[in-house]
Amino acid sequence: MAMAESENATTTNYHNMNFNYDNDDDYQQHQSPTNGAAAPTIRPSALETEPSTATTKLSSLSLPKKKSSILGASSNLVNSIVGAGIIGIPYALRMSGLFAGVILLLLVAVLTDKSLRVLIEQASFHPKLHHLPIHTFEDLASYPFGKFGSGFVLFNMFIMAYGAMVAYLLIIKDTVPTVLGYDHGENLLERNLILVVTSLFIMVPLSMQRDMASLSCTSAMSVTADVILVVFVAAFSPVAETVEENGGFGEVLRQDGINSTLFVGLGILSTAMACQHSAFIVANSLEDKTRRRWSWVTKQSIGLSAVLCAILGISGYLGFLGETQGDVLNNFPMGTVQADGARILLAF
Repeated sequence: MAMAESENATTTNYHNMNFNYDNDDDYQQHQSPTNGAAAPTIRPSALETEPSTATTKLSSLSLPKKKSSILGASSNLVNSIVGAGIIGIPYALRMSGLFAGVILLLLVAVLTDKSLRVLIEQASFHPKLHHLPIHTFEDLASYPFGKFGSGFVLFNMFIMAYGAMVAYLLIIKDTVPTVLGYDHGENLLERNLILVVTSLFIMVPLSMQRDMASLSCTSAMSVTADVILVVFVAAFSPVAETVEENGGFGEVLRQDGINSTLFVGLGILSTAMACQHSAFIVANSLEDKTRRRWSWVTKQSIGLSAVLCAILGISGYLGFLGETQGDVLNNFPMGTVQADGARILLAF
């Protein structure tokens, strides 16, 4: 009985933890497990045992050997957000309404920033967790939920990554062959060959990089292409003509401020801004990772992504209003310099 009580006294119940640690003095006091009393032992509620040595070694493989600066980490995070989903933002505004869509975009951006900081702060800086081998999303989920939590997170991350890759491959198949002169719906052999070559010689080598920091340069190039794409769409969308034909901006806002299909637009916006699956990969690649530096990365990345989405979404929607398609680039005439240039930039 005495031994059981002693063990219970030294074991921390995860569900009763206090995760409010805004007091910086208290945080600094617990920053190192050698300061003050010994760090408490946390037993996963579902496993009742500490992570095995094999699990710890497997998790340690996720630790990068190469680190990146705040700018490099921010580029990688922006690149994981602003991808194929950005061309669907105008359609999201069409579904939700112009006014409601902009408000929802801001709300999603704020919640995304908050969730990214909560994930990393709990895993890496909380006084009762920071000494544990938590290097990945599934590591964090395994402590309160055991193997089920780890498997659930891995399954959803696989679905997310698989969907993103399929969407990117479809974009490559629809854009690169068209720019090279192979019309859509024709020359199927040539279009499929271009897709295979692009996948094997560009995407596969990039995917085989061990550390996220190795992709900082290519991510910066991709973000630059995204910025040019946004400027491209904003410059060539017939905003003035379309708004004038529909009675002016005030009339457009009055007629299409909030729509009944609001939640369809919310789903598109949430998916476009989703990047929580990249949180640990990007954070672990950050040189001298601290709460402040990680906060800078998330604020810069989410801020830039939200601005790019807002500019492209508003200009793309106002340019075509009720005719806005799921891929706004399809609203531009095929074979024009504007359309081909935008598709090349999107392929980056």
